[in-house]
Amino acid sequence: MTRQKEVFRPRVEGQVGMYVCGVTAYDFSHIGHARVYVWSDCLFRYLRHLGYEVKYVRNFTDVDDKIITRAKQTGEDPIALSERFCEEFKEDMNALRCLPPTSEPKVTTHIPQIITMIQQIINNGHAYAVAGDVYFTVDSFPEYGALSGRKQDENRAGERVAVDERKKNPADFALWKAAKEGEPSWESPWGRGRPGWHIECSAMSAEHLGEAFDIHGGGQDLVFPHHENELAQSRAACAHAHVGYWVHNGFVTVDEEKMSKSLGNFFTIRDVLKEFHPLALRWFLIGTQYRSPINYSRAQLDQASDRLYYLCQTVQDAHDLLTDSADTDGGAASAEASTSAAALRGGFEDSMSDDLNTPKAVAALSEPLKLMNDLMHTKKGRKDKARTANLRLLSKEVQSAAGILGFDLEDARKVLDELNAYALARARMTIEDLRARMDERAVARAAKDFARSDSIRAELAQVGIYLMDGGDGTLWKPAPVVESE
Repeated sequence: MTRQKEVFRPRVEGQVGMYVCGVTAYDFSHIGHARVYVWSDCLFRYLRHLGYEVKYVRNFTDVDDKIITRAKQTGEDPIALSERFCEEFKEDMNALRCLPPTSEPKVTTHIPQIITMIQQIINNGHAYAVAGDVYFTVDSFPEYGALSGRKQDENRAGERVAVDERKKNPADFALWKAAKEGEPSWESPWGRGRPGWHIECSAMSAEHLGEAFDIHGGGQDLVFPHHENELAQSRAACAHAHVGYWVHNGFVTVDEEKMSKSLGNFFTIRDVLKEFHPLALRWFLIGTQYRSPINYSRAQLDQASDRLYYLCQTVQDAHDLLTDSADTDGGAASAEASTSAAALRGGFEDSMSDDLNTPKAVAALSEPLKLMNDLMHTKKGRKDKARTANLRLLSKEVQSAAGILGFDLEDARKVLDELNAYALARARMTIEDLRARMDERAVARAAKDFARSDSIRAELAQVGIYLMDGGDGTLWKPAPVVESE
């Protein structure tokens, strides 16, 4: 709550409790969601790499106004609809290589815990019941606004702060909502009803992590009112409730504009994955430090795909060379390679430990990858007596760092094949179409019609296909689209 970087000190040495607000399951998740859960996954992976025993909890909101509204539109049962979208979300997270959290609690399976917490808040003088609804008394909590930095008179209607004459203060928010016909509801001391939006996370985090835990994360849009209200009601229920570190990521814009359905620039994860590899989206998302805003564009995804391809190709080339190498004695690596490997290890950990600076961590891969390619593809490198040992060391360190970022390169060839398939699909070509164009170009080159040869190459570059001429003939690979002049 200091709004500045602090040294991380867990409550219990060697253990970390981490809660990240999950999705409201009523629709397919968008790239803003992807950002939250990719950086959370990087943090989860890195803390485990450092040796912490991490309990990572990410909830599902499976009963909510939005779910009820969507269910009425589709004619589905609200709980069945939310269950369907919970499964769709899990599929998206799996595609993005996000590890499953330790626990994924749902609101509907924690109603008793929610009711108990609401009763504690009432007993402690911080809430009141009105005709089946229960509201939190904001005026009873002097610290309200400390997390967001807002004063109470800045709390505006329209930000899930409802105006209701039954409230003692317009900023008072619902802990429990009285049942309405056709909506999911449960028995409670105040009559049938369902939980308000904010109380669920307080109850579920307390149930799975205890009243005090280390890290609470989410998007910047949740700072107010959700996290502000969550903090207030948790402490109102238990004075000892505490979160060590509140962590929020910046917004996602699209072509420098706020992402919204009304502007027609709203993209679900599924939309993006129709055209780009899931790991390319992941690479793009970690290319900006999580607290900073990030601008989504096709050009950025093109660049991310290209860097991912370079990483996978380098690791695969090294694997092939090491597999075929007769040098199996495991000799010592050179001083240059050892220094590069140590610099990667140190630079990577320094960057990740500096408020999860993933772009700087990714940049630490550059020098070792360049050295690996020099060893494999230059005359000097091929003559290096320690070539095999150097490649083995560098490849191991590169794969270790990449793995912490969520890029498992054990099957780099499979990822390369998938990237090739995505590139052909974006170019609206089949592999047979591409081979025909390459054959056409080969005929032109043989006839010394270099103007035609260059024209074909340029046409392919404009759809993201790059041709490489060499001793083994002409090869191709995906590349960022080259705009025509």
